[in-house]
Amino acid sequence: MNFLTPGPSQLYFTVEHHLKHALKEDVCAISHRSKAFQQIIAHTISQIRLLMNVPQDYYIVFTASATEIWERIIQNLVAENSFHLVNGSFSQKFHETAVLLKKQAYKQEVALGQGFEMADLQIPASTELLCLTQNETSTGVSMPLSDIYELRKLHPDKLITVDMVSSAPYPDLDFTQIDSAFFSVQKCFGLPAGLGVWILNEKCLEKSMAIEKSGKSTGTYHKISTLVKNIKNNETPETPNMLGIYLLGKVCEDMNKRGIKTIRNETNYKSVLMYHTIQQSENFKVFVENEKFRSKTVIVADVVKEKASFFINKFKEHNITVGSGYGAGKETQIRIANFPTHSKETFELLADLMK
Repeated sequence: MNFLTPGPSQLYFTVEHHLKHALKEDVCAISHRSKAFQQIIAHTISQIRLLMNVPQDYYIVFTASATEIWERIIQNLVAENSFHLVNGSFSQKFHETAVLLKKQAYKQEVALGQGFEMADLQIPASTELLCLTQNETSTGVSMPLSDIYELRKLHPDKLITVDMVSSAPYPDLDFTQIDSAFFSVQKCFGLPAGLGVWILNEKCLEKSMAIEKSGKSTGTYHKISTLVKNIKNNETPETPNMLGIYLLGKVCEDMNKRGIKTIRNETNYKSVLMYHTIQQSENFKVFVENEKFRSKTVIVADVVKEKASFFINKFKEHNITVGSGYGAGKETQIRIANFPTHSKETFELLADLMK
């Protein structure tokens, strides 16, 4: 079965080989304080850095999930006020995390399927952290990188964090224009769930230390100061998902050999094919009307004549599983993941079926 679901999704095609090798080499049994595992962490970080062009002075640390990183970001980077752009379920949950942690969490919200016009934003002067969702998994809305850079230009005094959960490593993000970004591995990286990756700069460490010094809690074993202290030695504070870290390093190495330009070009091709197919179909309609905001990695279509489950079941007969809509769109939409592991041939077959 080909899983074009937006997470968990199809495993990257080299994972089976690397998994067998990991078991043979006892990766799951070695000490997480051993030199062997330090080398695994160092390799994984170096491959992420190369693949995503992460500057050397940015830290790369590991958590249990991207959902955990929402909490760690709010605890460590917000003393009082955060500001959230909300246009779907996951950007909304990021905001709700800040509310639950008793912060003054402002938000600006638009209807589902829409993006944000920078001229319309009203960001309070007291904001410490701007929380951006570069790719809203629930709706297939993407935030242009140029808008992120414009926000940095307009608000140089505020920290900026970027949710890249369902788009990394596709966006060619200039990390020097942001302070923090994060993703999880069960989407574009084609790995089993259970690992979050958080990229952050020195400003984030300084902010977290200042909040600690003020007497406020920034968390426990996964606060920034502890994560950074350990990662400088290629270690983690606790026994981590060692297999996940190993596999991530191997898959990133494979992607680097393939070339990020090739991956981006293939993603663009599959995206153009799928949006064109939806636009030509009598059964589907592109959900995100403004092309500027259409995600390349999570394509969402309204189902016109039947329930979404009708088409999902039809596609399964041809060994293709697509995702249903999220939340309120479960019965009226389909979501099609367009990740590096998804072949052009699979997309061409799906396009033929949709026609």
